[in-house]
Amino acid sequence: MELHQLRCFVAVAEELHFGRAATRMYMTQPPLSRQVQLLERGLGIQLLERSNRSVKLTAAGQGFLRDARHILAFSDQAADGARRLARGEAGSLTLGFTAVSAYQMIPQLLARAAEELPGLQFSLKEMVSTAQLQALSAHRIDVGFVRQMNDRDALDAQLISREPLLVAVPQGHPLAAKDAIAVRDLDQQPFVMYAPDEGRYFYDCIAGLFAMTGVTPRYVYHLGQTHTVVSMVKAGLGVAIVPSSATQLHSDHLVFRPLRDADLYAELYMVSRQDNDNPALPAFKGLVQGFD
Repeated sequence: MELHQLRCFVAVAEELHFGRAATRMYMTQPPLSRQVQLLERGLGIQLLERSNRSVKLTAAGQGFLRDARHILAFSDQAADGARRLARGEAGSLTLGFTAVSAYQMIPQLLARAAEELPGLQFSLKEMVSTAQLQALSAHRIDVGFVRQMNDRDALDAQLISREPLLVAVPQGHPLAAKDAIAVRDLDQQPFVMYAPDEGRYFYDCIAGLFAMTGVTPRYVYHLGQTHTVVSMVKAGLGVAIVPSSATQLHSDHLVFRPLRDADLYAELYMVSRQDNDNPALPAFKGLVQGFD
Protein backbone atom coordinates (compact mmCIF):
# COMPACT_ATOMS: atom_id res chain seq x y z
CA MET A 1 0.00 0.00 0.00
CA GLU A 2 1.58 3.27 -1.17
CA LEU A 3 0.62 6.85 -0.44
CA HIS A 4 0.13 7.53 -4.14
CA GLN A 5 -2.39 4.68 -4.30
CA LEU A 6 -4.24 6.13 -1.31
CA ARG A 7 -4.39 9.57 -2.94
CA CYS A 8 -5.77 8.06 -6.14
CA PHE A 9 -8.40 6.12 -4.21
CA VAL A 10 -9.46 9.16 -2.16
CA ALA A 11 -9.80 11.25 -5.32
CA VAL A 12 -12.05 8.63 -6.93
CA ALA A 13 -14.02 8.08 -3.71
CA GLU A 14 -14.71 11.80 -3.35
CA GLU A 15 -15.45 12.48 -7.01
CA LEU A 16 -17.19 9.12 -7.68
CA HIS A 17 -15.97 9.58 -11.25
CA PHE A 18 -12.69 8.31 -12.69
CA GLY A 19 -12.44 11.08 -15.27
CA ARG A 20 -12.85 13.90 -12.77
CA ALA A 21 -10.53 12.15 -10.31
CA ALA A 22 -7.86 11.79 -13.01
CA THR A 23 -8.11 15.52 -13.80
CA ARG A 24 -7.79 16.31 -10.10
CA MET A 25 -4.68 14.12 -9.84
CA TYR A 26 -3.14 15.60 -13.02
CA MET A 27 -2.96 12.21 -14.70
CA THR A 28 -4.84 10.23 -17.32
CA GLN A 29 -7.61 7.81 -16.40
CA PRO A 30 -5.95 4.42 -17.20
CA PRO A 31 -2.99 4.79 -14.78
CA LEU A 32 -5.38 6.14 -12.14
CA SER A 33 -7.58 3.06 -12.49
CA ARG A 34 -4.48 0.88 -12.35
CA GLN A 35 -3.37 2.43 -9.02
CA VAL A 36 -6.79 1.80 -7.45
CA GLN A 37 -6.77 -1.78 -8.71
CA LEU A 38 -3.29 -2.37 -7.23
CA LEU A 39 -4.53 -1.00 -3.91
CA GLU A 40 -7.56 -3.33 -3.91
CA ARG A 41 -5.36 -6.27 -4.84
CA GLY A 42 -2.91 -5.50 -2.07
CA LEU A 43 -5.73 -5.24 0.49
CA GLY A 44 -7.53 -8.28 -0.87
CA ILE A 45 -10.90 -6.48 -0.86
CA GLN A 46 -13.08 -4.49 -3.25
CA LEU A 47 -13.31 -0.81 -2.40
CA LEU A 48 -15.36 0.41 -5.37
CA GLU A 49 -18.33 -0.89 -7.31
CA ARG A 50 -17.86 0.07 -10.95
CA SER A 51 -20.35 0.16 -13.78
CA ASN A 52 -20.51 1.96 -17.12
CA ARG A 53 -22.65 4.67 -15.56
CA SER A 54 -21.47 5.05 -11.96
CA VAL A 55 -18.87 4.45 -9.30
CA LYS A 56 -19.90 3.60 -5.75
CA LEU A 57 -18.07 2.84 -2.55
CA THR A 58 -18.49 -0.56 -1.02
CA ALA A 59 -19.09 -0.78 2.73
CA ALA A 60 -15.39 -1.64 3.12
CA GLY A 61 -14.53 1.31 0.87
CA GLN A 62 -16.50 3.74 3.01
CA GLY A 63 -14.63 2.68 6.14
CA PHE A 64 -11.29 2.64 4.35
CA LEU A 65 -11.88 6.15 2.98
CA ARG A 66 -11.98 7.54 6.51
CA ASP A 67 -8.74 5.81 7.45
CA ALA A 68 -7.06 6.75 4.16
CA ARG A 69 -7.81 10.42 4.79
CA HIS A 70 -6.27 10.15 8.25
CA ILE A 71 -3.15 8.44 6.90
CA LEU A 72 -2.67 11.07 4.20
CA ALA A 73 -3.23 13.91 6.66
CA PHE A 74 -0.71 12.39 9.07
CA SER A 75 1.86 11.91 6.31
CA ASP A 76 1.44 15.56 5.26
CA GLN A 77 1.85 16.67 8.88
CA ALA A 78 4.96 14.50 9.26
CA ALA A 79 6.50 15.94 6.10
CA ASP A 80 5.67 19.48 7.17
CA GLY A 81 7.09 18.83 10.62
CA ALA A 82 10.33 17.50 9.15
CA ARG A 83 10.67 20.57 6.94
CA ARG A 84 10.04 22.88 9.91
CA LEU A 85 12.66 21.02 11.95
CA ALA A 86 15.15 21.35 9.11
CA ARG A 87 14.43 25.08 8.85
CA GLY A 88 14.79 25.50 12.63
CA GLU A 89 11.15 26.50 13.05
CA ALA A 90 10.42 23.56 15.37
CA GLY A 91 12.34 21.46 17.85
CA SER A 92 13.75 22.13 21.29
CA LEU A 93 16.54 24.14 22.88
CA THR A 94 17.98 24.12 26.39
CA LEU A 95 18.82 27.61 27.62
CA GLY A 96 21.04 28.60 30.51
CA PHE A 97 20.65 32.05 32.04
CA THR A 98 21.71 34.11 35.01
CA ALA A 99 19.21 35.13 37.67
CA VAL A 100 19.48 38.84 36.82
CA SER A 101 18.70 38.25 33.13
CA ALA A 102 15.47 36.53 34.22
CA TYR A 103 14.10 39.79 35.63
CA GLN A 104 13.29 41.21 32.22
CA MET A 105 15.33 40.03 29.24
CA ILE A 106 14.63 36.28 29.32
CA PRO A 107 10.82 36.59 29.80
CA GLN A 108 10.58 39.14 26.99
CA LEU A 109 12.76 37.02 24.73
CA LEU A 110 10.65 33.91 25.32
CA ALA A 111 7.46 35.87 24.69
CA ARG A 112 8.85 36.99 21.34
CA ALA A 113 9.96 33.44 20.51
CA ALA A 114 6.41 32.22 21.24
CA GLU A 115 5.16 34.63 18.57
CA GLU A 116 7.84 34.25 15.91
CA LEU A 117 8.98 30.63 16.50
CA PRO A 118 5.90 28.95 18.00
CA GLY A 119 7.15 25.48 17.10
CA LEU A 120 10.16 25.75 19.40
CA GLN A 121 10.10 24.35 22.92
CA PHE A 122 12.51 25.54 25.60
CA SER A 123 14.01 23.93 28.67
CA LEU A 124 15.27 26.60 31.08
CA LYS A 125 18.14 26.24 33.54
CA GLU A 126 19.10 29.07 35.89
CA MET A 127 22.87 29.01 36.51
CA VAL A 128 25.73 31.34 37.25
CA SER A 129 27.95 32.14 34.28
CA THR A 130 30.74 29.71 35.13
CA ALA A 131 28.26 26.85 35.49
CA GLN A 132 26.77 27.71 32.11
CA LEU A 133 30.16 27.59 30.41
CA GLN A 134 30.78 24.18 31.96
CA ALA A 135 27.32 23.00 30.85
CA LEU A 136 28.05 24.16 27.30
CA SER A 137 31.31 22.23 27.25
CA ALA A 138 29.46 19.13 28.45
CA HIS A 139 26.63 19.58 25.88
CA ARG A 140 24.04 19.95 28.65
CA ILE A 141 22.70 23.26 27.29
CA ASP A 142 22.46 24.65 23.76
CA VAL A 143 22.67 28.36 24.55
CA GLY A 144 23.94 30.30 27.53
CA PHE A 145 23.45 33.91 28.59
CA VAL A 146 26.54 34.73 30.59
CA ARG A 147 28.26 37.75 32.10
CA GLN A 148 31.94 37.02 31.66
CA MET A 149 33.29 35.59 28.44
CA ASN A 150 36.76 34.05 28.44
CA ASP A 151 38.57 33.13 25.23
CA ARG A 152 37.14 29.75 24.31
CA ASP A 153 37.83 28.57 20.77
CA ALA A 154 34.92 26.13 20.74
CA LEU A 155 32.32 28.80 21.63
CA ASP A 156 30.53 31.40 19.56
CA ALA A 157 29.90 34.50 21.71
CA GLN A 158 27.89 37.61 20.89
CA LEU A 159 27.44 40.65 23.09
CA ILE A 160 23.69 41.28 23.33
CA SER A 161 23.32 43.90 26.07
CA ARG A 162 25.18 46.38 28.27
CA GLU A 163 23.36 47.76 31.29
CA PRO A 164 24.65 50.39 33.73
CA LEU A 165 25.24 49.60 37.37
CA LEU A 166 23.26 51.72 39.83
CA VAL A 167 23.48 52.43 43.54
CA ALA A 168 20.59 50.92 45.52
CA VAL A 169 19.81 52.97 48.62
CA PRO A 170 17.12 52.58 51.30
CA GLN A 171 14.42 55.23 51.09
CA GLY A 172 15.15 57.93 53.67
CA HIS A 173 18.91 57.32 53.57
CA PRO A 174 20.92 60.57 53.22
CA LEU A 175 22.28 59.38 49.86
CA ALA A 176 18.72 58.96 48.55
CA ALA A 177 18.41 62.76 48.37
CA LYS A 178 21.13 62.93 45.71
CA ASP A 179 20.33 62.78 41.99
CA ALA A 180 23.59 60.90 41.42
CA ILE A 181 26.01 59.33 43.86
CA ALA A 182 29.78 59.72 43.69
CA VAL A 183 31.94 56.70 44.38
CA ARG A 184 33.60 58.53 47.27
CA ASP A 185 30.14 58.88 48.90
CA LEU A 186 30.28 55.13 49.52
CA ASP A 187 33.46 55.29 51.59
CA GLN A 188 32.86 53.75 55.03
CA GLN A 189 29.19 53.19 54.18
CA PRO A 190 27.62 49.88 55.29
CA PHE A 191 27.69 47.98 51.98
CA VAL A 192 25.97 44.80 50.80
CA MET A 193 28.45 43.15 48.45
CA TYR A 194 28.30 40.28 45.97
CA ALA A 195 30.04 37.09 47.04
CA PRO A 196 33.39 36.46 45.30
CA ASP A 197 32.33 32.92 44.34
CA GLU A 198 28.61 32.96 43.46
CA GLY A 199 28.58 36.59 42.30
CA ARG A 200 32.08 36.70 40.87
CA TYR A 201 31.34 38.94 37.89
CA PHE A 202 29.73 41.74 39.89
CA TYR A 203 32.19 41.28 42.75
CA ASP A 204 35.12 41.86 40.39
CA CYS A 205 33.46 44.91 38.79
CA ILE A 206 32.61 46.60 42.07
CA ALA A 207 35.76 45.65 43.97
CA GLY A 208 37.83 46.87 41.02
CA LEU A 209 36.03 50.21 41.12
CA PHE A 210 36.69 50.63 44.84
CA ALA A 211 40.34 49.64 44.46
CA MET A 212 40.85 52.11 41.63
CA THR A 213 39.24 55.01 43.53
CA GLY A 214 40.63 54.19 46.97
CA VAL A 215 37.15 53.84 48.47
CA THR A 216 36.68 51.39 51.36
CA PRO A 217 33.05 50.58 52.24
CA ARG A 218 32.16 48.56 55.33
CA TYR A 219 31.01 45.22 53.96
CA VAL A 220 28.14 43.85 56.03
CA TYR A 221 27.12 40.88 53.83
CA HIS A 222 28.46 39.01 50.80
CA LEU A 223 25.63 37.46 48.77
CA GLY A 224 25.35 35.61 45.49
CA GLN A 225 22.08 36.83 43.95
CA THR A 226 20.90 40.32 43.08
CA HIS A 227 17.41 39.86 44.50
CA THR A 228 18.95 38.92 47.87
CA VAL A 229 21.28 41.92 47.75
CA VAL A 230 18.31 44.20 47.05
CA SER A 231 16.28 42.68 49.88
CA MET A 232 19.08 43.46 52.35
CA VAL A 233 19.23 47.06 51.15
CA LYS A 234 15.47 47.30 51.44
CA ALA A 235 15.78 46.18 55.07
CA GLY A 236 18.11 49.12 55.71
CA LEU A 237 21.21 47.00 56.29
CA GLY A 238 23.35 48.94 53.83
CA VAL A 239 23.67 50.26 50.29
CA ALA A 240 24.72 48.27 47.21
CA ILE A 241 25.70 48.57 43.57
CA VAL A 242 23.45 46.47 41.34
CA PRO A 243 22.64 46.19 37.61
CA SER A 244 19.86 48.44 36.34
CA SER A 245 17.68 45.39 35.62
CA ALA A 246 17.24 45.12 39.41
CA THR A 247 14.77 48.01 39.15
CA GLN A 248 12.36 45.43 37.69
CA LEU A 249 12.03 43.92 41.16
CA HIS A 250 9.65 46.80 42.05
CA SER A 251 10.94 46.97 45.60
CA ASP A 252 9.20 49.54 47.79
CA HIS A 253 11.26 51.69 50.16
CA LEU A 254 14.19 51.64 47.75
CA VAL A 255 15.68 54.20 45.38
CA PHE A 256 18.19 53.62 42.59
CA ARG A 257 20.71 56.32 41.68
CA PRO A 258 23.36 56.45 38.94
CA LEU A 259 27.04 56.68 39.74
CA ARG A 260 28.19 60.23 39.06
CA ASP A 261 31.87 59.71 38.35
CA ALA A 262 32.13 56.13 37.04
CA ASP A 263 30.96 54.41 33.88
CA LEU A 264 30.29 50.91 35.10
CA TYR A 265 28.36 48.49 32.89
CA ALA A 266 27.35 44.85 33.09
CA GLU A 267 27.66 42.98 29.82
CA LEU A 268 25.59 39.97 28.79
CA TYR A 269 26.77 37.52 26.12
CA MET A 270 24.86 34.86 24.23
CA VAL A 271 27.15 31.85 23.86
CA SER A 272 26.82 28.51 22.10
CA ARG A 273 29.12 25.77 20.86
CA GLN A 274 30.39 26.21 17.33
CA ASP A 275 29.89 22.49 16.69
CA ASN A 276 26.25 22.46 17.85
CA ASP A 277 24.24 21.18 14.85
CA ASN A 278 20.78 21.64 16.41
CA PRO A 279 18.80 23.07 13.44
CA ALA A 280 16.75 25.25 15.81
CA LEU A 281 19.85 27.11 17.00
CA PRO A 282 20.40 29.47 14.01
CA ALA A 283 16.75 30.56 14.01
CA PHE A 284 16.83 31.29 17.74
CA LYS A 285 20.13 33.16 17.51
CA GLY A 286 18.71 35.25 14.70
CA LEU A 287 15.73 36.13 16.86
CA VAL A 288 18.02 37.14 19.74
CA GLN A 289 20.19 39.29 17.48
CA GLY A 290 17.11 41.22 16.38
CA PHE A 291 15.86 41.56 19.94
CA ASP A 292 15.75 45.10 21.28
